[in-house]
Amino acid sequence: MSVAELPSGNVEYRWFEPTRDRGEPPVVLLHEGLGSLKMWRDFPAQLADSTGRRVLAYSRAGYGQSHPVGCQRAVSYMHEEALQRLPELLDKLGIVNPVLFGHSDGASIALILAGAQVRPVSALILEAPHVFVEDISVQSIRAAKVAYESGDLRERLSRYHGDVDGAFYGWNDIWLSAEFRSWSIENYLPTLKCPVLAIQGVDDEYGTMEQVDRIARAHADTTLLKLRDCRHSPHRDQLALVLRSVESFLKRLPSVGASETFNGSADTQLAECESEAGLASKHDDK
Repeated sequence: MSVAELPSGNVEYRWFEPTRDRGEPPVVLLHEGLGSLKMWRDFPAQLADSTGRRVLAYSRAGYGQSHPVGCQRAVSYMHEEALQRLPELLDKLGIVNPVLFGHSDGASIALILAGAQVRPVSALILEAPHVFVEDISVQSIRAAKVAYESGDLRERLSRYHGDVDGAFYGWNDIWLSAEFRSWSIENYLPTLKCPVLAIQGVDDEYGTMEQVDRIARAHADTTLLKLRDCRHSPHRDQLALVLRSVESFLKRLPSVGASETFNGSADTQLAECESEAGLASKHDDK
């Protein structure tokens, strides 16, 4: 484990090296709203070997063993991460043209950074992204509060976070606030310039297919992967399918060295593959 000293606070991170490095830009993992570096478990190493790319995992401020930020967050907390803290980390580690792989809140952060065009991005891989607030999200987040205060969720999360209350209530309180109901990042979707692979579980308890469908309608260079028997964490519920689909998606990107500049769209789309996954190439309008 390493620590990056950033203007906004120290951040823990770790590089995962592939068995055979293809020399392409690295994948940067952006965890979910209650996640951390350690909560990715074995996935970063598996992703590195599958793709032949270096993979960076880190804990955002307020999570894991990174700099604590307390329980109070603004509605713009994901914007602050995307437009300030993440660019600081990329600059500190000398990362250019990354593939941003975000899960849940992390996927939203990736969308904001790429849509705002503050850094060149090779591609986006988005698991269970949030682009607007749905009733199902609020209901599940409300249920998580009950589990945290009355069940064993706090104990389980305390294994991964130095300030477990700050991590939980920082996320939970703002999502359940009245002012957050109008939160949306749909304005960033039409300005995306890179290929997108958007992954959504059919049984996701935190969001519906409308989240990824809106991305596809706004950005033509989007491939949708809709997974059956899959809830909010596709890389856990459908690991093999996710690894194969990500590998195929990345192989179709233009070859760009890890130190070169690229910020354009891919010429090809991810081809139809495993039929049981319910893969939809480009739009999946209903």
